[in-house]
Amino acid sequence: MALTRRALGGLTIGGSAALTLAACGGNDGEGSGSGKKEIIWAISSGWSSWNENTQSGNNSYGHQAMTPMTPWGQTGGEFAPDGEYHYDDAIFAAAPELVSEAPMQIKYVLNENAQWSDGEPVRLEDFIFQWYSVSGNADHANQEKALPASTDWGSQIASIEQAEDGSILVSYVEGYSDPEWLFSSTVYLPSHIAEANGFADWQTDPEVMGDAIQYFETTPPTVGTGPYKPTDSKLGEYMVYEINENYQGSVKPTIEKLTLKVIEGTEAIVTEMRQGTIDGAWPSEFSEEENAKIAENPDFQIETYAGAVWQHFDANTQNEFLSDVELRKAVFTAINVQDICDKNYPETGVKQKLSHFFLADSPYWVDHVGPTGQGSGDVEAAKGILTAAGYEVGDVLKTPDGKEVKFNMRYADTNPVRKLAAELAQASLEQIGIELEMVAIPDGELGNVLAEADFDLIIFGWIGSAAFTVQPSQYFESTSGSNYGKYSNPVADEAIAKVRSTFDIDEAAQFANDVDAIVTPDAYTLPLFDEPQVFYSNPAVLEGPVTNPASQAGPLWNIREWKIV
Repeated sequence: MALTRRALGGLTIGGSAALTLAACGGNDGEGSGSGKKEIIWAISSGWSSWNENTQSGNNSYGHQAMTPMTPWGQTGGEFAPDGEYHYDDAIFAAAPELVSEAPMQIKYVLNENAQWSDGEPVRLEDFIFQWYSVSGNADHANQEKALPASTDWGSQIASIEQAEDGSILVSYVEGYSDPEWLFSSTVYLPSHIAEANGFADWQTDPEVMGDAIQYFETTPPTVGTGPYKPTDSKLGEYMVYEINENYQGSVKPTIEKLTLKVIEGTEAIVTEMRQGTIDGAWPSEFSEEENAKIAENPDFQIETYAGAVWQHFDANTQNEFLSDVELRKAVFTAINVQDICDKNYPETGVKQKLSHFFLADSPYWVDHVGPTGQGSGDVEAAKGILTAAGYEVGDVLKTPDGKEVKFNMRYADTNPVRKLAAELAQASLEQIGIELEMVAIPDGELGNVLAEADFDLIIFGWIGSAAFTVQPSQYFESTSGSNYGKYSNPVADEAIAKVRSTFDIDEAAQFANDVDAIVTPDAYTLPLFDEPQVFYSNPAVLEGPVTNPASQAGPLWNIREWKIV
């Protein structure tokens, strides 16, 4: 099965993207020849938080579930499949404008009718609420309650103010620059809902703001700015939507009832598709066997493509054994990544991923992993690393002070790709004397496992973005809330700070590669592969889903354009 690989992973799309405000396509609202009034779409796993800003809420499945109600791309803009970046015209009347480089200042012009689904206007306070949520600043919010997944954007803001003409001016701290300022965060959560639920002092009391963040994490959402508004939900299980009559976007939604529900595992999803109980899905694991079952039915649509999801092993650097970089190097060297690819995808031709930030067809791609030997499966080289570091290498690996090396591997039991990868790693490490304990992650618990660092080794996936400059900080900065394995390298932190120190996108890409050259030898994250993606739909019922490797929402990215046929 051949895959068409797009040039994304950073800059090929993000750097050259055209900025547009208009919607991507029309929606005439006609159709309904099938007689259906409801679309049911499957999400392949659960989620443990309603607030995507937090560490436990930084979850692909929750993002998918809440896409219909949120601003485009969660914070007001989204990449289309052709690489153009679209601002949500339900919120904005024009694309943002860089009005100053020193200090960096960005001007946003609101749609004069921008409003939440309950009719309340989008306002200055909504921008400030988003800033305070992810600033990492204890003066804005109790950080033990806020637990932001990333502070890269929020920590650099000096002020957000509203001009007399109603435009919003975001000013950044002196000396800060961002080559991808066009894609900055804007509006996400409704500040007026926080105030109506007992958090009126969120702007002046960090404890109250922390409580407000927690409120949005645990309380099912009721309002949004997206094309649909939620009417029923259960955390980690389902979301039910109806049309948002106050939606101000130029493309009007037409599906009267939309249900997104969790169905674990591709096999179960395929069964539901064949039984006609769901109308489409974006499975989290790519199964050649299950895809063939969909492909044999001429009435179904199946789209296979090279996606932005990449799987990787991460080490917990606070583990008593994996805190030693030499042991981590040996572990990653012993693991045979290409074997993992071949056994998971015997017909698809998936190759080992060799860069943390760019796909192989990006002009900025550099092979940082290959020269280290990580992922090579070279057991003898791994033993050599251990011997040089003073380990006792034999049937049972022992530390220089004679302690048996033993730790666990966490993986999603219902994801066969990750499970097989973990099992193959277990077999590889057995060859260097390490007994790897396999510990499955319960469905819907990945976010909590990561946030609590409840692992020694773990396999999970990042969803990349066409905008790349935030990724070095998110993955590797010592203070990042998404640096789940607690990697820390002052040299890397200095290099990471340079990535967004320029307005030149080529220079930023070079800085990102400089970071990769530093962090890769430290053997904290071992890239495995860019995961092939697939989605299924029933075109006799549903029109609209298309592939979009650049979006973290996958085929749901343009849900406002979907319609029943």
